[in-house]
Amino acid sequence: MSDETPICSAKGCRADAVWVLAWNNPKIHTPERRKTWLACEGHREHLSQFLGVRGFLKDVVLLKEWESAHGSA
Repeated sequence: MSDETPICSAKGCRADAVWVLAWNNPKIHTPERRKTWLACEGHREHLSQFLGVRGFLKDVVLLKEWESAHGSA
């Protein structure tokens, strides 16, 4: 477990993450597998569109809700 604040996954962004974008690539991942990207408010839409256009995006949830449901580590 880390004391560091999670940061946005967008290239070059150092803002605090607020959102979790859960995704998988159906060509290489099993259907239940979920990879995650973190997003700040400013990059949530851009990252969601990037994954969505490829058919990878499965869910977008608040980080605090994701941590409650899946644990924070």
